Amino acid sequence: MCLPLHRPPARVSRWRRLGATLLTGATLAATNAAASPASDLYAAATKAVRDNYHGWSTQNFRSLETQYARHLARACEPQGEACSYDTGRAVLSELLADFGDAHTYVRDPEGAARYRESEQERVVPRTGLRLARVQGGLLVASVAAGSPADLLGVRRFDLITQVNGQAVGGPIPTGQVAPAGDFGPNDFARLERTGQAIDLTLRRAGEPEQTVKVIGLPLPASDRPAPVWAGAEGRVAVIDLPSFLSTDTAAAFLAQVRQLQAAGVRSLIVDLRFNGGGNLQQCVAAASIFGPVVYNASYAVGGFSYSGLDGREGAYLDTVFASPSRRVWNGPAAILIGPDTASCAEVFAYYAQKGGARLVGEATKGVANSGVLLRNLPDGGLIAVTVFRGYASGDVALPARLTPDVPAPLDIDLLTTQGRDTGLEAALIVLGEAVTSPPTLTTSP
Repeated sequence: MCLPLHRPPARVSRWRRLGATLLTGATLAATNAAASPASDLYAAATKAVRDNYHGWSTQNFRSLETQYARHLARACEPQGEACSYDTGRAVLSELLADFGDAHTYVRDPEGAARYRESEQERVVPRTGLRLARVQGGLLVASVAAGSPADLLGVRRFDLITQVNGQAVGGPIPTGQVAPAGDFGPNDFARLERTGQAIDLTLRRAGEPEQTVKVIGLPLPASDRPAPVWAGAEGRVAVIDLPSFLSTDTAAAFLAQVRQLQAAGVRSLIVDLRFNGGGNLQQCVAAASIFGPVVYNASYAVGGFSYSGLDGREGAYLDTVFASPSRRVWNGPAAILIGPDTASCAEVFAYYAQKGGARLVGEATKGVANSGVLLRNLPDGGLIAVTVFRGYASGDVALPARLTPDVPAPLDIDLLTTQGRDTGLEAALIVLGEAVTSPPTLTTSP
């Protein structure tokens, strides 16, 4: 899953002068723990939170920091100065879980590298798969066109039940790790980005289980919006919007919408069910196809407003004084959401709903009302720190999470045995379209 990220644009120079410097190698507070990689990591990460946090948690961070410093000292006692980064990261993760802000978290070096690859839009070895943990295995949320997985015939919503002959488990509850023998977060990510051959066992409705061998090839690290189609005679378009990490996401999305309008599409469905977030300006700009958008970010000192108009980044005053009826998309619209819809994707869905789109699916993850800054850690990893709170207008905060107008849980059993996408079916009904069993999906009108 793509982890949530909101980042202020480069022009927010005032905040960057307010203590964003990260000191590494600082000593642990309130303990006599020996200096070690673990203590260096703990000190750097806790300082970043202590100095910069401005989120919604009501927990006393300094108290938790002291409490978990003692935990770290006990955990490091057997190794002394050799106590590892992994030990420090494990204690940090427990501290941040108790702190209770899902937007403030740590990533290990491999997870950080995945983020940097996407943010910097590098070309990296990829299978072309985008995956999500579901009951029974890993669901193929999308397949990049022309990728190795695509050329081998892997399809969206295939279910991966085994990797290299090893069974893959279902969802991992928040705050827990993968059980012994199952795939952890890095193993999971390696299925999407690897230059080595992997055997994937796939389950697909109406077909016998099959195994394919996939070898990653150089591809852009970031996914782009991709159109799929549903309904009779091309009247309804479905755009899969996988993330907002790329700096041209809004422009690519707007181009897709314009193309659909030129093709005579009358109703639009945007699939955000597996979108974990990205660049805040991109989601604000993209959401403005449904009307002017102003997202107000409140920092510890000062604030900033992100504006979107006509599907692009908008000048603040132009956006504020624009008519609410000014929009790119004027037809019926539905937004598919779910528990993997997070952060910036929730922001998009919120403003789309304000513009008249219906939300269909399941409740979102719940970090829509804040944004983060990422800082490097001594081990090569990252810490995300919530540094601003999000407001729709004035002192009215954005909701933490969104609930659908039309509940429609994704039924994995129906999806993998009958090929029925229950969320898509519900969206089609909302838009007044006939539902086939299952709806026909293609990659071109």
